[in-house]
Amino acid sequence: MKSSITNLQSSIFRPRAGAETLRSAIPERYTWDLSAICRGWDDWEACYQELETAIAAMPAFEGTLGRDGAALLAALGAQDRAEALMYRVWYFAALTYDQDQRDNTINARRQRVQILFSKHAQATSWFNPELLAVPLDTIQAWMEADPDLAVYRFAIESLFHEQEHVLDAQGERLLSYAGRFAGVPNEAYTALTTADVTYPTITLAAGETVTLTYGNYRALLETNRNQEDRAAAYRAFHGTFAGTLNTFATLYNGVLQRDWFTARARGYRSTLEAALHANDIPTSVVETLIGVARDGVAPLRRYHALRKRALGVQEYKLFDTAVPLAAVDRRYAYDEVLEWVVASAAPLGSEYQRHVTQAFEDRWIDVFEHGGKRSGAYSAPVYGAHPYMLLNYNETLDAVFTLAHEMGHSMHTLLAHRAQPFRYAAYEIFVAEVPSTLSEALFLDFMLARATSPEERVVLLQHAIDSIAGTFFTQVLFADCELQAHRLVEQDQPVTADTLNAIYGALLNAYYGDAIDAEEISRVTWARIPHFFATPYYVYQYATCFASTAWLMRDLRSSNEGQRAGAVRRYLDLLSAGGSDYPIRLLAKAGVDLTRPDTVSAVVAELDALVGELERTLDGRGDLAAPQPAGAPD
Repeated sequence: MKSSITNLQSSIFRPRAGAETLRSAIPERYTWDLSAICRGWDDWEACYQELETAIAAMPAFEGTLGRDGAALLAALGAQDRAEALMYRVWYFAALTYDQDQRDNTINARRQRVQILFSKHAQATSWFNPELLAVPLDTIQAWMEADPDLAVYRFAIESLFHEQEHVLDAQGERLLSYAGRFAGVPNEAYTALTTADVTYPTITLAAGETVTLTYGNYRALLETNRNQEDRAAAYRAFHGTFAGTLNTFATLYNGVLQRDWFTARARGYRSTLEAALHANDIPTSVVETLIGVARDGVAPLRRYHALRKRALGVQEYKLFDTAVPLAAVDRRYAYDEVLEWVVASAAPLGSEYQRHVTQAFEDRWIDVFEHGGKRSGAYSAPVYGAHPYMLLNYNETLDAVFTLAHEMGHSMHTLLAHRAQPFRYAAYEIFVAEVPSTLSEALFLDFMLARATSPEERVVLLQHAIDSIAGTFFTQVLFADCELQAHRLVEQDQPVTADTLNAIYGALLNAYYGDAIDAEEISRVTWARIPHFFATPYYVYQYATCFASTAWLMRDLRSSNEGQRAGAVRRYLDLLSAGGSDYPIRLLAKAGVDLTRPDTVSAVVAELDALVGELERTLDGRGDLAAPQPAGAPD
């Protein structure tokens, strides 16, 4: 396993910092191989036609669901076969488009798929209302008699859980038509921030010119030790959002209005209830999460006060929160970290490590940023093939942990797809961020164990603290923001750029207080949060998953071999379970009870302990300067 990865490093490629890279200049081994999905566009077209035929056949099952168990099983099987094809048809076009979002030909193919998906929704809009018209005890009797039909037990019973919010056939058909424009605000946001964006260029204090692509911008904030350079990058980058802020506000209002329309159409009392009900999650989980986080900001503020002293700056602003406290200017070549990611997974067993190795060797990953490529990172759960990971790797420590993060998602997909029938192969977001954050936690432990200097330890402690600050507090702040914004619409209040700026500015003060000095343009940074536009009520789950990870890691780090073995077994069972039960129940089987408030407050205690350890480390090195008086030079 080690030697096979080592062979990949025979000729290391490193993109030139500060310059835009062409995809054609990147060696093939750093790009994903999509042939496991489709062999090419001819194969894709054949799959598209097959899916079109399968969708056209679905109305033939209308009126048969209540006949007997065999008829119901036939309809469910046809539905599964069509939806499994949807993965291949969608992801081949979508992943190819994400390689270069300036390619209108590929974008047109994506849109063809979206139109076909809308036709699928229309062709199956009768399904749930008709199934719900069959008495549940009748269906349960059929399932008792037929093991193949019994596979669908959770799917069917969870649908009946939603019964009061499912409309009749005509109502469901009308809502299905809305699918054509439901994604328009996010599509417009993506076009505005990726395809049509003109990245600003700044000149650094040393005379270097940098084009602020998202990857370059993040790398500059995380590596540049000149505060004036960080300030210039922050203001210029967010100036691109401020320049079209009213457009962003209009798009976000479209998201809010869409969510409220759907909630009201289905009879929910709020958009939050509509988002949580399907997974049987009480709204109090989010409200309690926000309340505990707001009450627990003291160690977060203490950390930033510590950073201000360590950096020795007179003013400390949001663009200062990512720069390392230790003056270690290290770049992590992608090829260098592959063995580390595999080694860090050792607590989960050798088979799990083999899966990680396969992801590197078989080109599941598109690694480097280049012109036109989608920003950010994700793991695509391509059923019928294998997971694919998109990165924009920039050799920072954050990029290394992002790789570990997305690998956790990919292993979740791989294990779930192998263990579950199609109906349960997909997992819910509420569980999804547990394996990604746990993968990061394992990688952090690995890196701390091999640290050989105080400087390395400071860097890693800072990363651990920043993980809590970013994965917990920042995501709760985002959830707080979107909950307030959705409630404006629910209360028939207007939503403008000024309104959203006011909400976000007040939240920055509520969470950070005077530990971070105000910067006017920070009020507009809500506009750069893609999840607001793509997946509302998503980000809070980063925080709940982080709390779940902290609980699981307690046992995985145990000195008791039996306790560790039990934790590994429960954890791998969690990944393999896919979506076969409600997420809170799946986590409970893994030993995590998210109904307990102390699960959330434990994260606050962990942050407090880590900040104390970092403070002692920095103080021991003599890195903590006394606070500077007002007017003192930086």
